[in-house]
Amino acid sequence: MMRVWILPMLLVLCGSVAATGLVFAGSPGTAAALLLVFLLLAGVNSPLVFPRSIGAEEARQRSTVDGRPVVFWRPGCAYCLRLRVRLGRSARQVYWVDIWRDPAGAAAVREANDGNETVPTVVVDGRSHTNPDPAWVRSRLSPSR
Repeated sequence: MMRVWILPMLLVLCGSVAATGLVFAGSPGTAAALLLVFLLLAGVNSPLVFPRSIGAEEARQRSTVDGRPVVFWRPGCAYCLRLRVRLGRSARQVYWVDIWRDPAGAAAVREANDGNETVPTVVVDGRSHTNPDPAWVRSRLSPSR
């Protein structure tokens, strides 16, 4: 659990240190702007940006029932963030599995990617797709959901 917060905490810490230095140098406005940038970076690299993650087994079971895609992701992954942002509100129609929180999810990703934990890995209809185009993933979502 702690692992997913390392990068966001480091960003907040670095931003705070840099902002403090700028305040002591007499640039409080620049310090505030810099701290805001670091806080935004920490936010988008945290699990808070993504819908609630579930376990890999639960995601597979739900996907089998309703046909929704399963996305295996991890915090700090730029490609996962790109997928999340490009899906917009549709991201709630997808089952998200954080491979850093779910060992079964990490194993499923390694199995699909020749032993590598390459994310995002999207499973649609039982087939794995590594880092697919967000438009393709969106096209796999039912408009009625």
